[in-house]
Amino acid sequence: MWVALLIIPGVALLLGGAEWLVEGASAIAKRYGVKSLVIGLTVVAFGTSTPELVVSIFSCLKECGDITMGNIIGSNIANILLVLGVASIIFPLNVQHGTVWREIPFALLAVVAMALVVSDVVLDGSDAAFLTRSDGLLLLSFLAIFLYYTFIIRKTEAADPQVVPVHHMPLRRAIPMVVVGIVGLTLGGTWVVDGALAITQLFGVSQALVGITLIAIGTSLPELMTSVVAARKHDVDMAVGNAIGSNIFNVFWILGLSSQIRPIAFSQVLMIDVAVAIGATVLLFFVMFIGKRHRLERSQGIFFVVLYMLYLVFLVWRG
Repeated sequence: MWVALLIIPGVALLLGGAEWLVEGASAIAKRYGVKSLVIGLTVVAFGTSTPELVVSIFSCLKECGDITMGNIIGSNIANILLVLGVASIIFPLNVQHGTVWREIPFALLAVVAMALVVSDVVLDGSDAAFLTRSDGLLLLSFLAIFLYYTFIIRKTEAADPQVVPVHHMPLRRAIPMVVVGIVGLTLGGTWVVDGALAITQLFGVSQALVGITLIAIGTSLPELMTSVVAARKHDVDMAVGNAIGSNIFNVFWILGLSSQIRPIAFSQVLMIDVAVAIGATVLLFFVMFIGKRHRLERSQGIFFVVLYMLYLVFLVWRG
């Protein structure tokens, strides 16, 4: 029983460890002359995905493919329907032209690519589906293209409002922050996976259900808090870019890297959830042209949150 409760402090350690790792690593990079733009596209972007990454790696090591896939799919759905929904209720989100025509299509490409690489049963007639190492290399290649494309575009643009400010701090403080962050992530990842497995045994529910609900929502808390704070400050570019960028990294970076550790088994029951992730991304794109162009209104945000609540009800019903 007590093992199942580890999931709560585990998520807290993941979130705290990620924050310390990002802050310390960003300060070290800044001290050695790395530009803020590069830090934002690398250290910060990768660092904020570390909770999902650590959970996925530990799940792979324990051969819990449903937790790995459920975590990523569930996080992508939550980032659109829950995170952007709540943020737009707080303050309507005006979405930049570049985000509508670059980042959102890349996010759609990510979930479609994920759907294709796990469709072994449908496309090849195989008895089981796996995200293989070659599939993961394909996803990592897409990530490299996305980073290169984004870096080139941002270099040609004027001052970028989405670049995250980097705090200056001495190395004697930054290095311990990185070390503590890594320790927190490692311990937190272990506790989350162990707690998730204990919950599946205690309540007789599937690993996919735990991964796509409890773990996905828990690891999406940084995106939710960042977008909510950004919306309250009317920094709508950060609110939207944070959630969409996370979805791209979840698939291309986390699944791509995790599959290099061990091929990830994919349960066919999750194909419905992959379809929901694709549908949510397509819906986000189309609402950009409904009502005020390139704007996520409060009414649309309420609709997104209601859809997410209905999706959770469906997950509980499915078991």
